[in-house]
Amino acid sequence: MLWWIILAIVVIIIIAIIAIYNSLVTMRQRVKNAWSQIDVQLQRRFDLIPNLVETVKGYMGHEADVLTKVTDLRSSWANAKSVDEKAKLDNQLSESLKTIMAVAENYPDLKASQNFSELQTELTNTENKISYSRQFYNDTVTRYNTKLEMFPSNVVASVFNFKSEELFEVADVAARQNVKVDFNK
Repeated sequence: MLWWIILAIVVIIIIAIIAIYNSLVTMRQRVKNAWSQIDVQLQRRFDLIPNLVETVKGYMGHEADVLTKVTDLRSSWANAKSVDEKAKLDNQLSESLKTIMAVAENYPDLKASQNFSELQTELTNTENKISYSRQFYNDTVTRYNTKLEMFPSNVVASVFNFKSEELFEVADVAARQNVKVDFNK
């Protein structure tokens, strides 16, 4: 009788370990999927950039350094390996695209261009999708990392060498500052 009780306890422990392991694998795969969704949206943005640069190039000849920087960042994306590297490139690219859009305000003909208007709309839609994808990725990573730290899954995670994942964070300290709104100007 005692052997049956011990055998039942061992079977329950093995089933619990298998269930925890499988849930960790599932969560790790969700993190990978969430990252691939960011990657897809960023690639979409990078695919739109050559069209934007070509459309803008004719109007903004003396702002060529901004256009060159955007092209260089697009090329660097292919070589980036980690989430942190890609996040930094993404932040730099976002700033460069903001500069292009701000400079475009000085060119009424460019603003009136159908191509520029369509590209601007596409980029805006893509930026919204990227923002949502980042949020989804960070939520998924947070759930996964939390599971890695909670008992008893932390024991199973350490035995099977599960590692925590990086969050997609804003690297630019200035972007984290509160925006000062002054209507007195």
